[in-house]
Amino acid sequence: MTRHALRWIAAAALAPSFYAQPAATLADQYRETATKLIDASLIDQGGMEKLSYLCDRIGNRLSGSPGLEKAIAWAAAQMKADGLVNVATPPVKVPHWVRGNESAVILEPVARPLTMLGLGGSVATPKKGVTAEVVPVSSFEELDKKGREIVQGKIVLFNVPYEGYGRTVQYRASGPSRAALLGAVAVLVRSVTPISLQSPHTGALEYNPGAPRIPAAAVTIEDATLIQRLTDAGNTVKVHLEMEAQMLPDADSANVIGEIPGSEKPEEVVVIGGHIDSWDVGAGAQDDGSGIITTLEAAHLIVKLGLHPRRTLRVVFWTNEENGGAGGLAYREWVGDQVGNHVAAIEMDGGAEKPTGFGISGRGDSQTMLGKVRDIGKLLERIDAGSIQSGGGGADIAPLMKDGVPGLAVRTVGTHYFDWHHSRADTVDKIKPEDLRANIAAMAVMAFILADMPDTLRPAPAATK
Repeated sequence: MTRHALRWIAAAALAPSFYAQPAATLADQYRETATKLIDASLIDQGGMEKLSYLCDRIGNRLSGSPGLEKAIAWAAAQMKADGLVNVATPPVKVPHWVRGNESAVILEPVARPLTMLGLGGSVATPKKGVTAEVVPVSSFEELDKKGREIVQGKIVLFNVPYEGYGRTVQYRASGPSRAALLGAVAVLVRSVTPISLQSPHTGALEYNPGAPRIPAAAVTIEDATLIQRLTDAGNTVKVHLEMEAQMLPDADSANVIGEIPGSEKPEEVVVIGGHIDSWDVGAGAQDDGSGIITTLEAAHLIVKLGLHPRRTLRVVFWTNEENGGAGGLAYREWVGDQVGNHVAAIEMDGGAEKPTGFGISGRGDSQTMLGKVRDIGKLLERIDAGSIQSGGGGADIAPLMKDGVPGLAVRTVGTHYFDWHHSRADTVDKIKPEDLRANIAAMAVMAFILADMPDTLRPAPAATK
C-alpha cells in the first residue's frame, strides 16, 4: 500500500459525510410496504360491503338503543372474521335518551308545519305542548340585548347563519340554557349546516345546571328564514311545539376492541378507531360508520398481506361519542397504567370524503414529531393524501392525549360532510367507494408504520406488570 493510499484512507475516515451512506428515511424504509398497502386498498371491496351492512341492515345506533347493541355484537364478530385477535367488548354505561313523538307548526300569521328534530338530551314539552310567540335572534349579543322583558314566555329562535361548525354549534349546545335564563319557554335552533333541502340536523345540547331546562329543537334553514321574514315584515309569529323526549336510566353498552399483536414490542400500542354510535336519524354512514370501517379494513388488509408490525396495532370502536363521550373515558380507565405504553392514537371522525392527509398534536418536541409524520406522509402523495399539519386528535382519544399520547386525525376535503351531518341524509349513498378506499389506504400506511418504525413519536416506558 503506498503512502498516498494511506493518506487517502485517513482522509476518508476523517470526513465520513462525503463517503458514508445517509441514514434511510421512513419513506425509504417503507416504500415497498406502503405500495402493497395502497395497491390492496384501492381495489378493496370489503370496506364498502361492511359499511353497507352496518348502515343498511343495522341502521342508526344511538346510545341505549337496540341498534347500537346489535352493531356492537356484529362488530366484534367481524373483527374476529377479519383476523384480529384479543377481541373484547369491555362494558360501558351510557346515557339513554329517547326522542319520542315530536312536531312543530306555525299557527300565526299562517298555518304551516315546521320540519324539525328535537335536540339530543332535550326535555319534553308539557303533554299539550307549548304555544308561544317566537323571538328570532342572530347572536347571543342580540338575545342579551332583548333581555327578559322581551324573551319572557316566548320561544327563542336562534337564526344563526353557518360560519363553520365550531363557531356555529355553540348556539345548539348552550343556546337553550342562555334563553331559559331570560325566561324563554322553548328554543328553536337553525340547523348547524351550510346547506339544506328541508333537512333538519340534530345534535346534543348541554344544559347549564343553574338554568331551567326547556325543550329545544332544530328546524331547517328554510323554516328558520321563513320565521325571520315573517317577523321582519311586522308579523307576530306564533308556534306550537310538542316533544315527548325523555332521559331514561343509563344503559349497558360496550366498546369493541381487536388487535394485531406486536411481533417485537407487543406491550407498546398504536390505537386506531372511531365511534360506533350515531344519532337516531339517518344511518350514521359518514358519522361515523365510515371511520370505524376505515380503521377495521385497514387492519384487515395488514393481516391479509401478512404484515407483522413491531408494536401492537389496536382497533377500537368507541361507544357514546355523540351524546356523552362515555366510551372514550371508559377506554382510558380500561387501559389504566398501560396508557404510558400507548405511543400514538389515530381517530377518524370527519367522514370519508377524499382524504388530504393527517393532523397531529402532541407534547414534547413537536417539530421532530411533525417531521417524522411528514416523512410517512410522503408515501401517501400517490393518493394526494400526504399533507401533514399540526392539529390532530378527537373526542374519543382526548383522554389519552391528556396523558401525553400523540393524537392524529384523518383530514379530508370536507366539502359536504356538514351537509349530511346529524341528519336523515347521512346514508351510504353519500360515500363514494373510491374515497373510502383512499381513506383505507391512508389509514393502513400511517397506522402500520407508526406501529413498526424503529423509534416512536413518544418514547414508551417498559410495560407495567
